[in-house]
Amino acid sequence: MYKREFDRLLAAGELPASLMLYGDNEYELGRYAELYLERAGADSDGILRLYYDEYDFQRAKSHLGQSSLFGDTSVLLVRSDRKIPKKELTALIELAHKNPGNRFLYIYTGSDFKTPASAFVKKLGAEHVRFFPPNLREAADALQQEARKLGIEIDRFAIEHLATILNLDLSLAMAELQKLALLEGPVGTKEIDEMVFSLAPMGMDTLLGELFSRRPLAEILPKLHQVGEDEYAILRAIQYHLVQLWLFHTYIKLHGAPDSVQILGYRLPKHLEQQRAQQALKIPRHAYERLFDILAEGELAMKRPAASAHKETLLLSILIRIKAALA
Repeated sequence: MYKREFDRLLAAGELPASLMLYGDNEYELGRYAELYLERAGADSDGILRLYYDEYDFQRAKSHLGQSSLFGDTSVLLVRSDRKIPKKELTALIELAHKNPGNRFLYIYTGSDFKTPASAFVKKLGAEHVRFFPPNLREAADALQQEARKLGIEIDRFAIEHLATILNLDLSLAMAELQKLALLEGPVGTKEIDEMVFSLAPMGMDTLLGELFSRRPLAEILPKLHQVGEDEYAILRAIQYHLVQLWLFHTYIKLHGAPDSVQILGYRLPKHLEQQRAQQALKIPRHAYERLFDILAEGELAMKRPAASAHKETLLLSILIRIKAALA
């Protein structure tokens, strides 16, 4: 199942006897593991943690097979990037199912998850949950919630800036929030740039700004390699930026002036708000439809199986068509 379905399960007060967590989101894996242990209600002495090469089937089986005279909960936590044989997984799941209160938590960090996930079946009180890398909105929402807990005065734009320069790595970003909480006063992009080492190559904002300007494509192309992103990431960034420009364009036509809070749901710094507004109005209304069509057609072309070897050429053709539509 996916995270949303599992959240509903937890909200209903249901806790699987056995649970497998896997996917490409280290932060969520850790967060939901802690949540599961907390809901299981086991004390530290009742939790056997076996990490990576520490896993031993007989030891794990013995821990889940024991019964407590006092009704205490025993939890087995296994974290590994290697697949546990399906027969062993099934045996551990059956033990957790037979002994009321005992729990089995398997955090799998490898890539081949289909076989181990198939062992976690509902009839044995088991579930498996897959996590995906967060998008910008999901990462910003999680960071904003944590910032409130830490009492950090920080706006949405700065939150998104923090998430972006750390490549949406929530584990790193949460750790950086702990450092930023030590600062006095509001935290903005200036403070973030001074205290946080960026993992993301800078230049995407500059590239997008120049792409939707009158600047010749020949002057922009050399900067593509400096951005440090693959063709799909650049295409997604262009799509996201164009949607923002369209929202600004429409809002200004209706209300006469930009208001990033009403348009985006958060306040942009004044100079960026004006920059987005000016850029949005420079694009004729009829050109937006053509631009969205170009991006949609380009995305379909890049997703075709035979396109993998020609992604750079396809991206270049998209950029040429965008410039033609803006001419």
